[in-house]
Parts: sequence; structure tokens; C-alpha cells
Amino acid sequence: MPHYQGIRYPFVTPPELRGEASTRYPVAIVGAGPIGLAMAIDLAMHGIRSVVLDDNNVVSVGSRAICWAKRTLEIFDRLGVADRMLEKGVTWKVGRLFHGENEVYNFDLLPNDSHKMPAFINLQQYYVEQYLVDRTAEFPDLIEVRWLSKVVGEDIGLDQVTLQVETPEGTYDLAADYVLACDGAKSAIRDRMGLAFKGQHFEERFLIADVKMAESPFDEEDTHERWFWFEPPFHQGQSSLLHKQPDNIYRIDLQLGPDTDPVAESKPENVIPRIKAIVGDRPFELDWVSVYSFTCAKLDQFVHGRVIFVGDSAHTVSPFGARGGNGGIQDVDNLGWKLAAVLQGRAEPVLLDSYDEERSIGAQENIKNSSRATNFMTPKSKMERIFRNEILKLAKDYPFARTLVNSGRLSVPCSLAGLSLQTKSTSTRGLTPGTPCPDAALEQAGENSWLLNHLGGEFVLLTIGSSTHELDLTGARHLHVTTDAGGTGLYDCEGNVAQQYGNDLAYLIRPDQHIAACFGLEETEKLLPSLHRAQSSEPLEAAQ
Repeated sequence: MPHYQGIRYPFVTPPELRGEASTRYPVAIVGAGPIGLAMAIDLAMHGIRSVVLDDNNVVSVGSRAICWAKRTLEIFDRLGVADRMLEKGVTWKVGRLFHGENEVYNFDLLPNDSHKMPAFINLQQYYVEQYLVDRTAEFPDLIEVRWLSKVVGEDIGLDQVTLQVETPEGTYDLAADYVLACDGAKSAIRDRMGLAFKGQHFEERFLIADVKMAESPFDEEDTHERWFWFEPPFHQGQSSLLHKQPDNIYRIDLQLGPDTDPVAESKPENVIPRIKAIVGDRPFELDWVSVYSFTCAKLDQFVHGRVIFVGDSAHTVSPFGARGGNGGIQDVDNLGWKLAAVLQGRAEPVLLDSYDEERSIGAQENIKNSSRATNFMTPKSKMERIFRNEILKLAKDYPFARTLVNSGRLSVPCSLAGLSLQTKSTSTRGLTPGTPCPDAALEQAGENSWLLNHLGGEFVLLTIGSSTHELDLTGARHLHVTTDAGGTGLYDCEGNVAQQYGNDLAYLIRPDQHIAACFGLEETEKLLPSLHRAQSSEPLEAAQ
């Protein structure tokens, strides 16, 4: 029996089935996974009411997504759940890559530790969902989660969408201004709308096993690293991956080949010998097993009028590189402030086109890296295998060859440089517009702080330097970071803000902590047009 026994959330008779007048919601979210729940929280933090509909009443079964990247943790921190995730999760930043018995090389994903969030944590998806459900309860007037509520149809109009919702007590209609399809890779909404999901299906099958062990299989008990093998001695000719999770559970991925029978390979009598070949005589218990193949695909458009696709319903990738869940949370980060601005009348609906533009780029980037990883891991011919193995030999001694090795290039945030909402800088100084803001340590009146905790949720005019720079930009809060010690404001105590951002510059920061514009202090008259562009008060076109 799996060690995690999740809460069964109760079905509550909705007002529509109690004979009460139906309510039209600003937003209906279909799917109470990490993406749907995070979406509801983000909207609530902007003051937008939503209802979340899920056909189940438990969090996910099995660990599923476990690797949460630094940028995603920064988003979760803004949403109010990162502290619980860090407390429970296994923090890591070092990866080791092997060919056979020999280590080829290792890498450090966060050599600079002047950030609040680590490079990665490993934390089972069921914990993430549980923390998000708990967080939704902190917004009783803005978030309603309805369990055992399956959306079976939708009537899409020009000014609203009406959903048909099936429950244990009957079916009812629910109207919303916008519907967010967060219903996963097998999205029923996408299928009913007849939308093409274009991409590549990979025939290779992989085994995931969550294994509970009191004794670590690593060389040292306290090692928290990502270990990846090409052609390991315990699984000849294939590939394997090993991660530690909380509760003394280890994730083991094993490549099985395209002709594998998934039902047979999932049986304990077939899984246990494979695990013993890896961990030896250490006692262990199987906690969860799954055999899967996967597709790398995306919709041509994520925004279809008043129905918007978010997360796996819009794009799917292989699990290698931790790009699925992380990419979905970055969708949330991108969409939340834009949809809130439209619903509150602060922006025209054309702003939502930028969600489609920006996150389509992110999805394409993730699909490209995931597809390349799969092709490198699973060579289809003798010559491809020879080429792959020669690269691995060279990588041990030659850094240039390491750039060609792909065991699942790990999730990094997508740059939005050159896209519609950003204004191109006229100066060569400073960070490029479209870049996510890097974090840095701050100090205020002797108290430690972090830059990203002062950004996000609204437009911010950020200035850095020795003077206070009395600037006023209607529609953006002014935040100044001083490089002089002894003041009462935010002090760049380690010098990382000035080093990363530059001195005597003015930045316009978007609500999702991306840079919209950067100018020298002599050019601040350009900030207001840049704010209008970032709010989509101008037509969406290439940034200039």
C-alpha cells in the first residue's frame, strides 16, 4: 500500500442543485491538479473569484511530477506555498552522469547561492497538491473547489461559457466569463472542441518505480543528487535515473524499449528483480509503479475566445528535464495577472493574445529540448548509438562535448526577449527586457530580505543606485534599492543587485517578475509608453 494516504475531500451539494439562483463566475477552472489550484490562488491574489471543478475527490495517486525548479519555486513563493514545499522537499543542485560504471562528469545547477530558492527540490506531486488545496481555503470568498464535479460539455458563446457539470446528485449548468482548461494531457475539453494536438509520439516505454528504503543507495547517506546512467551495468543497453524524494522514497526510472508489455512490466515479480539489480541487498518496498510512453505536442493556439488552455492541456513533453509541471506553473504565472486585468477592466482582451504568444514560445522550447533528450537517450540505429557513445567518451575530458550530452536538459525559465509586451532597450547596460528577474539578498533596517519578495503581483518601477531617484510612474509602484550602507531603505547588502542589474538604471517589472523595459535615468520619459505597451494599451506587435 502506498505510504501516502491522501484526504478524501467531501462532495458538497452546489447551489445550482439546491434550487438556488445560479451564479455566473468570472472564471471557472476545470481540473484541481497543481495547475488548476495554482491558477485559482493566483487569480484570488488579484481579487478575482473562481470556481474549480474536478471529477475526483483526492490528490494525485503516485508521486508523478517530483522535480520543482528554482523559477517555479519563486512563483510558488509568491503564491504562498513555497515555505511548506522547502520544509518537506529534498533540496539538490548537483547532477552526476555515468556511462556504464564510470562517471562522465557532474554539474552544479546553482553555483551562486545568493538566491532565496534552491536550484531544485524533489517533492511528490501529491504533497504539492495538498498544500495548494490548503492554500485555497485561505480565500473562502474568492475560491470555491467543487469535488466530484465532472465537466461533460460546454456551450461557448461570445460573452460567456456555460459548462454542463455532472455530480453524484445530478447534472447542472454553470456559467462563467472565462473557462480555463487545466484538465491535463488527455483534456476532454480539447477533444470536444476538436482541437488538433500536434507533435510526436515516442514509442519507447519507461518504468517508474517509487521505492521506500531506509538505507540510501548512494555512496554517502546524505547525498541529494540526480544520478543518470547511459548503459548502466545493472540495466545493460538502456538508461536509468535515480532521485531521492522525501520519506526515504527513491524515484527510479528505467528505459524498457518500445516492445515492452506495460501490464507485465508493472507486476511486482518483474519490477522487484530490476530494483534489486540497482540497490543490491538493501531492504526496500515498492510504493508506486507505472509504465509509460509519452508524447511531445502542443496546440497551435492556447486562447480560443473565452476558453483558455493551461498546462498539459495546452502542451505535453517527456518527463526528462522536469519541464511538464514546471512549464505549467509558468503558464499560470504568465496568465493570472493578464486575465485579472481584463476582468477588472484595466486591459482589453487583446492582452490575452500575449499569453498565447509568450507561452507558446516556452512550450516550443520545452518540446525541442525534450525531443532531443529522448532521441539522444534512445538511439534508433547502430550508427546513432556509436555517435552517442563517442560523445560520452569525449565528455569525460573535453567540456565542449558536454554541451552535446542530453540526459534531459533541466527546466530553465523561458526568455520573453523581443516579444510584444517588452520594449527594446536603447542602452547596452542592464538586463535584457523579457528576462525573468534574478533574485538577490537585501537588508532593511538590519533585517534580511530578498528582492523577489518585493516584486510580483503588480507593475513595479525598480531603480538601483546611491541616490533615491524620486521618480513617479502612474500605474507602477516605485521600489528603490540603494547601494549605500546605513540607510533606512532596501540595501544591496551583498552587491548582487548592482552586479546583476547595474547601477543608475530604471527597470519596469511586470507582475510576473519579468522585465518589461530597462532605461538609463536620463531616459525615464520612455517608461510610460513602455508601461502602456506592457499593459497591451498598444497593439501587439514586435517589441521596438
